[in-house]
Amino acid sequence: MPETMQTIVKPQAGKGLVLAERPVPTFGPNEVLVKVEAASICGTDYHIYTWDDWSANRIKPPLIVGHEFAGEVVAIGKDVSRVRVGDRISAETHIVCNKCYQCRTGEAHVCRDVEIIGVDRDGAFAEYVVIPEENAWLNDPDLPPALGSIQEPLGNAVHTVLAGPIAGAEVAILGCGPIGLMSIAVAKAVGAKGVIATDLNPYRLDLAKKMGADVVLNPKEVDVVAEIKRLTADRGGVDVTLEMSGHETAIRQGLAITRNGGRVSLLGLPAKPVELDLTEQMIFKGLTLQGITGRLMYDTWYQVKGLLASGNLNIEPIITHRFPLSDFEQGMELMARGTCGKIILDI
Repeated sequence: MPETMQTIVKPQAGKGLVLAERPVPTFGPNEVLVKVEAASICGTDYHIYTWDDWSANRIKPPLIVGHEFAGEVVAIGKDVSRVRVGDRISAETHIVCNKCYQCRTGEAHVCRDVEIIGVDRDGAFAEYVVIPEENAWLNDPDLPPALGSIQEPLGNAVHTVLAGPIAGAEVAILGCGPIGLMSIAVAKAVGAKGVIATDLNPYRLDLAKKMGADVVLNPKEVDVVAEIKRLTADRGGVDVTLEMSGHETAIRQGLAITRNGGRVSLLGLPAKPVELDLTEQMIFKGLTLQGITGRLMYDTWYQVKGLLASGNLNIEPIITHRFPLSDFEQGMELMARGTCGKIILDI
């Protein structure tokens, strides 16, 4: 085992990340040491890179960033019993307390004292990472590491899509970032009648077609509310709206295009408070409005594994770029331009 490893570090407050040598981490009795094979860049990593207000209030440098990964277990703590050396794993990156009311009543995904890998403790943009055994998710040995590394955001998509009935439904997905794009494929795989995707970015709309969207709409070019209502006139709107952008205009559009009695699931994060007409657009329409965060632990992970194993879910088109760890800056530049899907760092 080497004594040091290559990592991507937020060394101090301010914009940017650096490539740096750090000691290979030690592990406790209930933890496992993982040799990282692939990691993917998440929007959270980009926020940390740009050092926005959220990052400034949450991140405590120095910190090794990154949380979406797949790798091989190379050492285990003395009390580890479920995971073995040689296992190929990914990770549920939310480390929960198992003590609060939510954890003890089956809602650990909204634990009040959650700690996140790569946000609150050192992460996976590194040759090695340490995680609790509880958070290790065993992958099928034949699952490519690149696909294994994007199971966590795929879990966000699965959680959002399956938060209510979907088979036979007309679905609108507003915002074609990586999770929105994966939601298209998930919705189609579980029997949605049709999927309409909207985004301002032509590159992302092209990816939406590759992921299986039946209709793609650019709000710069068309009145999306009028067009979606026209396309779903027999129902009075879509059955399900998945809001992935967090933009207040898109949120209002989502309420407007959803039929009476439909479902609106919100995963996108607005940068500021949003004013809504709840009387006309939600209450009188009898809508179900859901806030979605993370993945159900561990229901969603079993759903992800089953969908990947079924052969009905193809998310490979979402992987658009691959770089070595040392070229992470190129990935961040693509993120800034919005000309990428998921970016994999091969380690």
